[in-house]
Parts: sequence; C-alpha cells; structure tokens
Amino acid sequence: MRKYTLPVSFLSLFIFSLFLCSEEEELVKIESSINPKRLARGQIGKAILKITLAEGIAISSQPAFVIEFSPNNEIVFPKNFFTASELKIEVLEDKKGEYLNLKNPIEIPFTISLNAKPGSHILEGKVKYFARSWNEGWCLKSTAKFSVSFFTRPSIFRKK
Repeated sequence: MRKYTLPVSFLSLFIFSLFLCSEEEELVKIESSINPKRLARGQIGKAILKITLAEGIAISSQPAFVIEFSPNNEIVFPKNFFTASELKIEVLEDKKGEYLNLKNPIEIPFTISLNAKPGSHILEGKVKYFARSWNEGWCLKSTAKFSVSFFTRPSIFRKK
C-alpha cells in the first residue's frame, strides 16, 4: 500500500483558510428574541436583535445595513426589510470614518396575523452588513442569519 503525504506548505495553507472562515463567522453575533414570547392573534409584539461585534470590528453606515425577514404567515411586519436609517440607528464618526452604534438592541414592531395558526412558530431573517477593521485595513460584505421561536394563542387580542 502506498502512502501519500501532503506538502507542509499546502497543509499550512489549508489550516490558515479554515482559520479565516471561522474568523469571518465570529465577526458579528446576533441574539434574537420576541417580546412577548406568547402572543394572541392581532397582538402587537417586537422582534429584538442584540448585535455583538468582535474586538476591533465596526459596521459601516454605508453601504446599507439591512435587516430582512423571511416570509412568515403568522407575523405581519410593515415591510420585509429595514435599513439602519429607518430603524434610527445612531451613526458615530471618528477620525477613521463613520460606523453604526450597535450597543443598544434593535427593536422592530410587528402584529400577529388574525389568521395565525395557534402553536409554536419560528421567525427567520438575516442581517446584511459591511464589517470593517480600520486597524487591519480591510472591509468585508457579509450576512448573518438569525432565528427565534414564538408561540401564538388561539384567542384574539382585545385591548383593555
């Protein structure tokens, strides 16, 4: 039986590329939640996104930062996607450039459809962004996905 060995340089390059791929995934972390977690049909709730950035990373204010929601029959949003300016995310500026202030959670209101089926559901979406590292001199266009479960009641919400 003949053994094959990879050259050390090829192996090093492969390991380095795996490291880069794992680094890209860790640039932006999204924690998503829905408040309240259990909703009646016709009730208003909020999708809440807490975005955490890796050390030394900033999210550029231009080109557009966009939050998109996948189609969902149980939740009605005013529209499918939202930009940083529509969400009134503060733009900060320093000597290096402009970037978004993502320290506070992003809250996006919605209404539970009157035709929503009772039970557990999942809301999915993605955030499109341009990450920057001014110290390392690069920028990267990327997308981070998120999902969150919620529960709809069979009752219709009545204002008190």
